[in-house]
Amino acid sequence: MWNYMGWDNASTIAQGVERPQYTYPRAMLTAVALVALSYILPVLAVYITGVPASAFETGSWADVARLLGGNWLSGALVLGGMISGFGMFNALVMSYSRLPLAMAQDGMLPPAFARVHPKTQAPWVAILVCAAGWALCLGLGFERLVTLDVMLYGGSLLLEFIALVALRIREPQLPRTFRVPGGLAGAILAGVLPTLLLALAVIHGEQERVLGLNGLVFGLLLIGAGFASYYATSPFRRARRAAAATKDPAQTCVPP
Repeated sequence: MWNYMGWDNASTIAQGVERPQYTYPRAMLTAVALVALSYILPVLAVYITGVPASAFETGSWADVARLLGGNWLSGALVLGGMISGFGMFNALVMSYSRLPLAMAQDGMLPPAFARVHPKTQAPWVAILVCAAGWALCLGLGFERLVTLDVMLYGGSLLLEFIALVALRIREPQLPRTFRVPGGLAGAILAGVLPTLLLALAVIHGEQERVLGLNGLVFGLLLIGAGFASYYATSPFRRARRAAAATKDPAQTCVPP
């Protein structure tokens, strides 16, 4: 589940993509095929070696590569993993840093998050804050981070599916950079299978514990903190909206 996440992050940079209606479906299908192959081929190689699944642990891929091709293959696998991790992290920084930027522009976060680099236009404040948050999470361990990531990502993804259906009903003719085909039925079906898969992932990770709490409970607390933060910052958004309306009556798009 965790390894197939993130496909919706591409929507945050849709304005910078040429012909997104044409490009996105092909890019997503190609990416899914490549991800599937990147798992099928190594697992097939391990199956050929006869190494039992029970013997697998962290670092076993490098051991199997050494068994099949020697030290050079093991080193190449480790190097490839490092390059893959760096590339994935770079892509996530590019997409996730745009969310605090957009929230700051809408008045949901302090204006400092909307600052961009004068040369690259990168939201450098958002990038630094996100990086600090990610660094603080390193001590939780990989399995706990995966559990929390699936849960929190799943919650945000459900909201995206709900918003997709709601906008398809309320504003069917709204101009969109990319449009899910199939009308209302297509918008609903797009979220059915991912929702079921997310439910299974949450149930599977229920036994994980984070900071002494059940993983599910801890994730729900984080989600609840998000709602609390939203309502706690309502006065700031109202003040910003009032200031914008005073400056320019047409600028009243800040959320309530």
